[in-house]
Amino acid sequence: VQLVESGGGLVQAGGSLRLSCAASGISYSINTMGWYRQAPGKQRELVAQITFGVGSTNYADSVKGRFTIARDNGKNTMYLEMNSLRPGGTAVYYCRGNVGTSGWGTWKDFWGQGTQGTVSS
Repeated sequence: VQLVESGGGLVQAGGSLRLSCAASGISYSINTMGWYRQAPGKQRELVAQITFGVGSTNYADSVKGRFTIARDNGKNTMYLEMNSLRPGGTAVYYCRGNVGTSGWGTWKDFWGQGTQGTVSS
């Protein structure tokens, strides 16, 4: 299983970025996928998460109302639309996928390499 993020970049405060995470090598199903971020000198934190079946979502309080997570089941791809970005949003954004590894209900977490998002003030 491989997860590849794209869409990071430099944006001014108040601007928007759209991240994508494409999963490949999926032999079974995807349970959940999520976006995490790690700012310089800080721990990695959950930004948003989505279940691939039902599409239920949850967000960190700091991004509610500004970020939207979505998925395309047919493409095994997850997206994060980030609006009204703040300088505190500068971080490396990572994609995580909880993926089935057998037909017996076993699951494993996989991570992408991360994509840099920089918000200038």
